[in-house]
Amino acid sequence: MVKKILILVLLGLVMIPQLAKAEEVKPVQLAVYNPVQLVPEADSIKGVRLSLFYTVNEDVTGLSLVWLGVNRTTGDVKGAELGLGNWTEGSFHGWQYGLGSYTRERFVGWQGGVGALAEGDFTGLQSGAVVWSEGDFFHGCQLGWVNHARGRFVGFQGGLVNITRGESTGADIGAVNYAEGSFTGFQGGLFNYAKEMHGVQLGFINVTKALDGVQIGLGNYNGNKEPFEFLPIVNWSF
Repeated sequence: MVKKILILVLLGLVMIPQLAKAEEVKPVQLAVYNPVQLVPEADSIKGVRLSLFYTVNEDVTGLSLVWLGVNRTTGDVKGAELGLGNWTEGSFHGWQYGLGSYTRERFVGWQGGVGALAEGDFTGLQSGAVVWSEGDFFHGCQLGWVNHARGRFVGFQGGLVNITRGESTGADIGAVNYAEGSFTGFQGGLFNYAKEMHGVQLGFINVTKALDGVQIGLGNYNGNKEPFEFLPIVNWSF
């Protein structure tokens, strides 16, 4: 009898941390302004999170909606965040949309808003007035008035101003296209610049320090001067 009691006690001690951990994930969050919220900010939500002004939780899986304020997640999000502001400190998989949207780590999906900022690596679509990627790589599409990608870029940029700072492959179409590193593909706009251009530049003014392809425009500058440094209409180097 005593042996059975000891076994039950030991099992209970083992199960307590597991039960406590399970209780940290809640299906519903209702909040006005943190800490005035149904579920404490240290817990996670797997289901629906609804807030009036401001709510904070660790991980969120499902729908997170704030009416007049900010969704904040200190961990990861899988699902959708909708609000005036969205702030995710971990990684994000899904749809993030608002006046301002921010994710600190890896983003996979669609990030949109007046301003959209991803500090980590990005795969998917960024859209808005100003869209900004600071990660080591960007694979996908940026559609905004101003588009910026710092790391390795593979995909498409469409907007008034398109900026890539790392090695880029794909297409840029806008009024101004600026590639700080090498660019492989197509640039089309009023002014096109690439440190190294492998492909086609089509615009009024086209500039590159090293050309392996064709420039078509009113003024075409090729910094490597082979065979020509500057030509109107068409310049080329292979």
